[in-house]
Amino acid sequence: MNWVPPTHVERQLYEARLRGDVHAQLRLLAREELFIGQNRHGVDAEPDTIHWPATRDPATGAPFKPLLTRGMLPPWHPDWVFHEVTLDWVAGTHWDPGQWLAVNPGTPAALFLPTTPQDRALWRRFHAENDGTTLDRLTALHTGPLFGPLAFGLACGAHLAVGNGVPWNEVGTVYREYLGQRRMLRESWGVTDHAGWQRQMAALLDYRNSPAAPEYALRVREQLRRGLGELPPADLWRETAAGSLHDQGAPPALVAEMEQLVRRIMRYEARFRADGLLPGDGWVATASAYDYGRAPNLARWGLAARYCDPQQAEQAIVHAGALSKAAYGSWEEFSAAYTLGRVLRFDDEEYGHYYEDALNAHRLLVEDEGSPWRNIPWR
Repeated sequence: MNWVPPTHVERQLYEARLRGDVHAQLRLLAREELFIGQNRHGVDAEPDTIHWPATRDPATGAPFKPLLTRGMLPPWHPDWVFHEVTLDWVAGTHWDPGQWLAVNPGTPAALFLPTTPQDRALWRRFHAENDGTTLDRLTALHTGPLFGPLAFGLACGAHLAVGNGVPWNEVGTVYREYLGQRRMLRESWGVTDHAGWQRQMAALLDYRNSPAAPEYALRVREQLRRGLGELPPADLWRETAAGSLHDQGAPPALVAEMEQLVRRIMRYEARFRADGLLPGDGWVATASAYDYGRAPNLARWGLAARYCDPQQAEQAIVHAGALSKAAYGSWEEFSAAYTLGRVLRFDDEEYGHYYEDALNAHRLLVEDEGSPWRNIPWR
């Protein structure tokens, strides 16, 4: 057949279907994202209620409730959104006698399951056997952009895509479910509408979201490097960065903070070299990658929350890619800079999950043969 499964999930469902292995299909459904569609206005009116009516198979007349995997979600529509559910939740909903659960109906990856109490007890068992842990992984939509400016921009956002376990090249119906995406944008970004999304996107693309002090320190070093023809000694960099603030009338506490910031950057870069984020003689010239790398994700989040449309999201993603390409010379340079921006803002030299997540994503994106960084040239 000529059908190309959109992701590994649909491929595995299809292969298990050919084998007649329902248990393999259930194990997969127990650990993957499952979605139920609903009209957005109904969700906004009753956010605590999922309306999931049954429909009928046009060929057999049998009643069923449709459930979709990520790769089978329909194209983005402003008024059609999705709830993310678990197989355990599905098992616990009300089922009339004779109703079926239809996973990806009408596709080669379709799975029709009876919904007797015994069947649903089996679903719950498979859900319970899934430990719920998720590993960083690189996934792609085979139907999504793989080359060109849009794919390049999406690849600049791949750190977070890997960490969140979503396809790196998806610009579509969901990133996370509609209500969860809106909640995250409200709580973490203060975004509750299109105007708020635009403001935050502009701040990322203008490199105004990240704190200014790290970039000031890095620019002082770059100026010294260009003047000397090589990286400046640590003492010269630290004294020049702090001294220039003093000369501008900065208070003593701010001058002392700049001295400590330069030391922190040097310690992080030493760790980066030890862990392979930087080559042995490497350094970070600008940390703008942290804003540029989050911009493609904010575009996708806004799209999932219905705060922007696909054209606006894609324009922002392409713009972020162009800015990244102008600022760096390789995926590796971009990644090290993204990581430095992230840890300087959140990690406080703990080398905790803010660092580990970025390092794991870097290694996966650099090493995996299917990575966009291995297949999309920087220049």
